[in-house]
Amino acid sequence: MPDDTMPLAQRFAALAMAIFLGTVAQADLAPLPTPTGPVLLTVTGAIAVTNDGDAAVFDLEMLRALPAETIRTTTIWTEGELELTGVPLDALLARVGAEGGSIKAKAINDYATDIPASDAVPGGPIVAYHENGAPMPRRKRGPLWIVYPFESNPDYQSDVVYSRSIWQLDRIDVVR
Repeated sequence: MPDDTMPLAQRFAALAMAIFLGTVAQADLAPLPTPTGPVLLTVTGAIAVTNDGDAAVFDLEMLRALPAETIRTTTIWTEGELELTGVPLDALLARVGAEGGSIKAKAINDYATDIPASDAVPGGPIVAYHENGAPMPRRKRGPLWIVYPFESNPDYQSDVVYSRSIWQLDRIDVVR
């Protein structure tokens, strides 16, 4: 919990984490189904809900069954505005009962980045599975891309946040 001796940014992060963990505690922790299609995402680490040993694995239909959000934004990697649809990162973490302070996101090519759990907030990043209404092929940042709504918040327009926007995502490890 935040205290008055912490800098304001740290107090905000601690408060966001407390809210996130409270949300996770109330999350629907029903069992996950077994994927019927190719597994696109594997979530491991400090999670309460699994469907493959110690992991939660998702195919595209399972991701589509979670709450979806569409954002419209420009990026530093693409031309023009994109319409990206996917599951909000906070909803995905809540669905697996995540109990960590950060996540390590990894791509198909083993690129990895750390994302603080405090980024997983309503209106924050999504795990996009559609770009402009269509699935994203591997050659175009797919099949999954953690992307922030860059234009909705100037805090999202920084090199640190850009480095967290990992495409070709296939693994998330929740770290305590």
